[in-house]
Amino acid sequence: MILLSRRTMLKNAALPFTGTFALPTLAAAVQDVSTPYQRPKLKITDVRTAQVRVHGLQTHVRIYTDQGLYGQGESTDAAVGTASLVSQFRRFLVGQDPLNVDALWERIRVSGIFAGAQGGQYITALSGLEIALWDLAGKALGLPVYQLLGGKFRDRVRIYCDSDMDDPLSPESARKLSWIKDQGFTAMKIDLDDATDPNRFDRVNWTANNAEVDRMVSWVKHVRESIPKEMELACDMHGRYDAGTAKRVAKELEPFRLLWLEEVVPPENIDAMADIRHSTATPIATGENLYMRWGYRELLQKNAVDIIQPDIQKTGGLSEGRKIANLAQTYYVPVAPHCVVSPIGMMSSAHVCASVPNFLVCEWHWINFPDLWKGWVKEGEIIQKGYVTLTDKSGLGIDMNEEVARKAQVPGTTWFESNKA
Repeated sequence: MILLSRRTMLKNAALPFTGTFALPTLAAAVQDVSTPYQRPKLKITDVRTAQVRVHGLQTHVRIYTDQGLYGQGESTDAAVGTASLVSQFRRFLVGQDPLNVDALWERIRVSGIFAGAQGGQYITALSGLEIALWDLAGKALGLPVYQLLGGKFRDRVRIYCDSDMDDPLSPESARKLSWIKDQGFTAMKIDLDDATDPNRFDRVNWTANNAEVDRMVSWVKHVRESIPKEMELACDMHGRYDAGTAKRVAKELEPFRLLWLEEVVPPENIDAMADIRHSTATPIATGENLYMRWGYRELLQKNAVDIIQPDIQKTGGLSEGRKIANLAQTYYVPVAPHCVVSPIGMMSSAHVCASVPNFLVCEWHWINFPDLWKGWVKEGEIIQKGYVTLTDKSGLGIDMNEEVARKAQVPGTTWFESNKA
């Protein structure tokens, strides 16, 4: 073995590289194995939108480049006005490198500090844009988005079915519960709030009386007895009730060992949420109406929730969704994303779910639109036996079937038309 002194090593290091390690050769080798370096730097040339209405309003976003690549994203729920906002964001994007996803996101966010960039429509619009940037980055680099987010903890992402039933005791219930079981889902959800309940005394105040609480319990009992023992059941109150009602219902439902009780009160009063959570053994979940990391900070600090439910399509996008999950992990809180979007949004959520350790289950809410769902993307059905399986395809790994998706286009709106002035 030849031992080199420190002086000899430093002296040799100062000499010009030759042979195999010469800089031109090294650069050529990098270019040979790295596709992005074989072409000029990407530049964004246009940003376009299309609006659809299925389970609510969704806005699809596409970001185009000078090399023919484009990325696709989706915004939801607070998406009214998203197309207009995205059009305004265009000036921050055209001419920029789309691979700088976080930097572009942050530039647009801070530019709207006096324009509502703390949440709502502004962040919803930014979410769809950010998802499109990640899809584009993955396509440019030839990698799936989950790889760009740090890799995957799991190959499959567990999905639960929102049954979207008006009355779990109706004939609709028997049909849907049988279908959910046959599809192989391991978890499902029903809604407990009912604005048409004849037992209500007041059309405005949602304080539930004994008859209303009994009705909720009967719904849960019926569904629990109608599905396999191993299938988990979650319930949603949609933030309509007051704290007293939430406590009563959560206590009454303890024997059913719910996966969670969701949105027991509106999300604005975190102290009230914490009080309810600490009063019951029923797991309390919330988060679909919160935005970015800042929206979850106090909720987690005050131990006000057992499970958080960020909506990736409106809380800030994929990177922000992952940061929210990482924040929750420090409080040992699992993540179960709210998700009411098309297969494009579902798959984008799946990439985040695969990339975090504390993922629990992700929502699917298109049970009333099976034909649209199955045909929305060229790849066909992406949920198999209650799971979405991640592939090694670049970007999000799916492409819209426009012939099917346009069936849900909002009348009077444009379809990915150029926003160029």
